[in-house]
Amino acid sequence: MIKSITSMALAGLVAATITGCGGAAPAPEEETVDDRCRTKGGQLAPEWVCTQFIEGAEYAAVGIGNSKMESMRRKKAEANGRQNLAHQIETKVKSKVEDFMRSTGNGDSETIDAVTTSVTKQTAKVTLTGSRIVKQWSAKDGNLYVLVAVSPESEKAINKQAQETVKTSFKNDEALWQQFQAKNALDELEKEFPAE
Repeated sequence: MIKSITSMALAGLVAATITGCGGAAPAPEEETVDDRCRTKGGQLAPEWVCTQFIEGAEYAAVGIGNSKMESMRRKKAEANGRQNLAHQIETKVKSKVEDFMRSTGNGDSETIDAVTTSVTKQTAKVTLTGSRIVKQWSAKDGNLYVLVAVSPESEKAINKQAQETVKTSFKNDEALWQQFQAKNALDELEKEFPAE
């Protein structure tokens, strides 16, 4: 009998405790997500470090350099940025040339590859001479980040060079040149590579 009274008292105490705390459970705090740009080390960085974008420039790329010597660190970052910029321009130009060739019905993959190779070689020269550092930022880990971009004048020069190289490539193949002229492809070429 004493066991059952003790058991009932214990059950009552547990029930009272549970119902006494029966208010709404506190909502867990929502974790705030910081969606700003971060470096590999987790440090907050300027947005351009992640987006590789600057207003008014179609072609821009980030370079990273690290050295104990400030001048060497800047040279490494600039060289890395220019290399990334050249690769980006090559990719964009190749895409535009392929789109142009397909839209005008000019060329099989062999022709497209030949024209693309010629265009990218020529535009690389223009790219590197027209690029410059437009922003820089030093991270706590010692890395220097630079944004290398091509000026609007150089962008026009790149596009003009691309136009001229495509035309020259077509002129080297009489059948392609006739087809190019017959389809008013020059308008399409100027749309892909605006130089004015």
